[in-house]
Amino acid sequence: MRAGVALVLGTGFLVLFVGGGARFGIGLAFKPMVDELGWGRGQLGLAIGLYMVVSAVATFIGGRLADRASPRLLLSLGTLVGGIGIGLMSRVTEPWHALLFYGVVFAIGNGAASMAPVGVMVTRAVPGRAGLANAVVMSGISGGQLVMMAALTVALVAAGWRSIFVWLALAHAGLLAVLLLPLPAQARHGGGAAAPDGLSLRDAARTRRFWVLLAIYAVCGLDDFFVGTHVVAFALDTGVGVMFAGNLLALMGLAALVGVLAAGAFSDRTGPVMATAVVFAIRVAVFGLIAVDRSPLSVAIFALVFGATFLVTAPLTLLFVRDCFGTRNLGALTGLITMVHQIFGGIGAYGGGLVFDATGNYDAAFILMLVASAGALLLCPLATRPATSASARSTP
Repeated sequence: MRAGVALVLGTGFLVLFVGGGARFGIGLAFKPMVDELGWGRGQLGLAIGLYMVVSAVATFIGGRLADRASPRLLLSLGTLVGGIGIGLMSRVTEPWHALLFYGVVFAIGNGAASMAPVGVMVTRAVPGRAGLANAVVMSGISGGQLVMMAALTVALVAAGWRSIFVWLALAHAGLLAVLLLPLPAQARHGGGAAAPDGLSLRDAARTRRFWVLLAIYAVCGLDDFFVGTHVVAFALDTGVGVMFAGNLLALMGLAALVGVLAAGAFSDRTGPVMATAVVFAIRVAVFGLIAVDRSPLSVAIFALVFGATFLVTAPLTLLFVRDCFGTRNLGALTGLITMVHQIFGGIGAYGGGLVFDATGNYDAAFILMLVASAGALLLCPLATRPATSASARSTP
């Protein structure tokens, strides 16, 4: 049994390790691409925004399917499609190429092999410590960001931005071999347990907490992908070196690894609300810092401290859904919340590029992120778990 659980956790970790590293690769390549190809930042930002929307829908569909079937096929197909899309990015010459290869093909694959089906798989296998187990697995995203961004920064300096996408495609190919390993029956189908309790999607949508959670995760996505997409370009604009700026994403991954593991253990004891509130309080502080000081030290502090909050809300999504709505539609509701997170992430990525193109800097975007984070912090108390369990309010 322990070996089976370890296999589930290891498989989920590697899926998110590769997918997370691939997702952040565009941030590393962003400025060299637009400079070499003569594009506006908004043009590449549009491809990233399209990616966010398409991958969001794919995440929701993947989560919904994972409620009813084995996630392994979804993860395998997603990895295959995602690898093809990210590999083709090494051949782009026109903005529409990025829209198709990154915004559609890679987005479909990366969305299918994402947190929603992985989270359902892990929660089935380790129901008693779902917060910590999902945090361990989802730390794969920050692990991929740390390891792959550090390696790809070297590739960028040595061989140019196109090499980044070639290496990411090869990483997807290696992951496919791991996904051929069989998973335990419990992770695939819930181990023959009774049908889970909880609300339908329609009944969940009638509750206040549902809309509060959507608002909180919308702000989270706006912050995450604005920073993830533009932090390297922003750092380069302040005059720091390429290696310093490129390694910011890797260091953010290290900080995220620490943050998500700490939040997972903490949330198993206290629930997800307190950890979420801490995330947005920290973001208000660091957006305030960078709004008034752009020194290299402040840029580094901003990246590291923001990075520590980057993935905290990912495993908490499953806990929010379980506590507020039950597990009947765990994958679908998790995927839906993640979909909103991703769509607003696309707005953050695209909007950041538009702000820069219009004003020549990111000042207005940083102020907007500060205000939005403050609003999400104020919403956190409204997301507390109900006095009665979701299972007690289940519908047939």
